[in-house]
Amino acid sequence: MTVLHTPNPADDQRLLNAAQRDNPDALKEIYQRYFPAIYRFIRLRLGDRSQAQDITADVFLDFFIALRRAQAPHSSVRAWLYRVARNKLVDHFGRQRQVDVSLEEWLPDPNEHSPEANLMRTAQISDTQRALRMLPAEQQEVLLLRFAEGLNLQETADLMNKSVSAVKSLQFRAVDRLRQILNVGEIE
Repeated sequence: MTVLHTPNPADDQRLLNAAQRDNPDALKEIYQRYFPAIYRFIRLRLGDRSQAQDITADVFLDFFIALRRAQAPHSSVRAWLYRVARNKLVDHFGRQRQVDVSLEEWLPDPNEHSPEANLMRTAQISDTQRALRMLPAEQQEVLLLRFAEGLNLQETADLMNKSVSAVKSLQFRAVDRLRQILNVGEIE
């Protein structure tokens, strides 16, 4: 089951201040706290684990370099890391890349392990994956950021270079379209 880290702004600021003073414990804690989420964010978009690991490592390398050059985040470490990860994915694929969603990686394990339940879960995941792929890349991204990664509206807006109201609208349209696709059975 995926565990989402809900940021504590005061704790993040404390960690960031310590990291800017080259505190190895703070650097280690930032890495341990955010690496799994940043890796998962990248991995959900790539079909290759080693590529996802490489890009995630690059994100953290950029963070450590930015700390030394006074280009580090001023407030939210989490938002800064997601923005760099997103930019690296854009560099890797270009702006119109469709998200390669692997729902199994962020859905909780079912409580029931019967063959029937597993078959139903597999069918639902497969249908949802196909439905998500039918959405425009920007709608896929907002759903992943908000629901898979647990980012709040402001973090998502900052990351996507949009206003909060634009993210709300985009999310509404994405969920509505996904619901239509799944209800109408447009999935092949």
